[in-house]
Amino acid sequence: MRNDYFTRYDGVEPPDFTPMSKRRTLVWQGLAGATVGLGLWYLQWRWTQSLNPDALTFSIVVALVETLFFIGTLIFYFDIWQEQDTPAKPAPQTRKDAALDDTDDPISVDIFLTTFDEAPEVVEPSITDAQALRHPAGVRIKIHVLDDGNRPEFAQMSERLGVNYISRNNNLGFKAGNLRNALFQTSGDFVVILDADTRVFPGLLENTLGYFRDPKVAWVQTPHWFYDIPQGQEWGAWLHAKFGARAGWLAKPLKMVSGMEHVGRDPFLSDPALFFDVIQRRRNRHGASFCCGAGSIHRREAVFRAALCRKGEDLSKLSARLTCAAPNAAVELQPFRFHVSEDIYTSMLLQSDAQAGWKSVYHPQVECRMLSPWSLKAWATQRLKYAGGTFDIMLHDNPLRHRGMPWQTKLHYAATFWSYLSALWAPVLLLAPAISLFTGMAPVAAYSVDFFSHFLPVLLVGELAMLAACKTHNIHAGRLSALATLPIQLRALWLVLLGRKPKFPTTPKTPILSDGLRFVAPNIALLLVMLAAAVYGGLATFQHWPGHSVSLLVVNLFWLGWNALAVGRFVLSVLWNPQTELSVNSHPIPQEGELPNALSGKTV
Repeated sequence: MRNDYFTRYDGVEPPDFTPMSKRRTLVWQGLAGATVGLGLWYLQWRWTQSLNPDALTFSIVVALVETLFFIGTLIFYFDIWQEQDTPAKPAPQTRKDAALDDTDDPISVDIFLTTFDEAPEVVEPSITDAQALRHPAGVRIKIHVLDDGNRPEFAQMSERLGVNYISRNNNLGFKAGNLRNALFQTSGDFVVILDADTRVFPGLLENTLGYFRDPKVAWVQTPHWFYDIPQGQEWGAWLHAKFGARAGWLAKPLKMVSGMEHVGRDPFLSDPALFFDVIQRRRNRHGASFCCGAGSIHRREAVFRAALCRKGEDLSKLSARLTCAAPNAAVELQPFRFHVSEDIYTSMLLQSDAQAGWKSVYHPQVECRMLSPWSLKAWATQRLKYAGGTFDIMLHDNPLRHRGMPWQTKLHYAATFWSYLSALWAPVLLLAPAISLFTGMAPVAAYSVDFFSHFLPVLLVGELAMLAACKTHNIHAGRLSALATLPIQLRALWLVLLGRKPKFPTTPKTPILSDGLRFVAPNIALLLVMLAAAVYGGLATFQHWPGHSVSLLVVNLFWLGWNALAVGRFVLSVLWNPQTELSVNSHPIPQEGELPNALSGKTV
């Protein structure tokens, strides 16, 4: 591990996520309403006047997929309709202030730092940053290293740094099991969950504990911020380094074609700002933002109450569970549900407790920093975990069937599920241009003025609505990522349908050079199909083969090229090399397989 890997990014400042202005909100909502109206108008015309009788099955399938995407748009618009931040309050100074009991006793907070196979160099900065947390008046803090690897060197490091060390003899339940083991050996009123690479800023508790003055708040989630996302090189500098000064003229056209200012910036589209500042932040208006693991603060009472309710145990045992107890006192109790997506699963179960009425708070400002995936293997591992966990929950314990969950919260979860389910029908629109070019069949009766007069308005107004809704965030990154991850999402769904339980893989977070071609092989195959379709369609048009026309060629080549740019985005990421980001000098970036296991991953 390079000793300067972390320090080189210490000066990077976190973003300031400003609230959405009233004027921008009105613009977004007006455009959203117009998009819905135009979309209904388009679909009515599409189903009644534009179906192609010469290719009826193909035409109906495409129209059905367009309808499904429109339904997804409606759900998504509800999901992000309006910001409503929870007003900040000063940190409580007594247990009474935090709605714990009626005493003026101090509040205790446990800091859980989970680790499995990370290197000490990854974890030690997280410990020292946690030790720098400011102690709000009346709050006692204790830091615990939760080592699921049971490693002597971590016990020694913990002793040297003066923090508590907790391990266990098995990995039952993986991260959720690691958390459960620690919960039964600690007694803090609140629990802060950090991953091995999560480095908190000093004001975390000062800025978040105040939300717990509301006795219904079960947890507070803060944004994830990857402080080491590669910034890449400006096109001119990259061209000069690769091809010499004469190639500099290509910088401007390459910017226009690629839509990117820099080569290699965020090569795996890892920046989560759009998800946290738009989606999570706006779910907060219904207390429905879900836990995302690292950077979250939990009320101990809430997670234990939910676990006891799931087991059908008497809630009178709750007070006993909140105190230190032997881990074997609740072998089957799962305060955090054992699952690959234990964070969202536990959130869902808490929000279904109608009697307790638990809710979450999304705190919109960055309070900690963490490392991003720096290889295609890390990216693919992370995406497979997310998709597999979501599909498993959706198929086996769908929150939409939970009677105690408010309908607004159910719709927010529906937006998440629908986005993943779209992997089933997105390939139709992705491949429709290629099918048209190969067969000469069009999904509409004609590419006429009537078609474009219905189609273009909903497309353009919808794009303006998204630009207004998402503030200054990159709306294209999410679309590119969705298309690039289609093979991974379909694989995850297939594994779940086969009855294979989602696994708990670690996400490699250190810069490793590895063969990424195997992760983008489906994308390459798809690009070859698109290229073949373009060549075949062009040849068929100029040879005047039946069904082929210039209008069919031009329209479908446009959409084919658009889709190819999206699919090819991740193919180009194979060419990205962390050597361009790190000054390696005499410390080369290790190849995959050269690192000990302890240096290769991050507990998720």
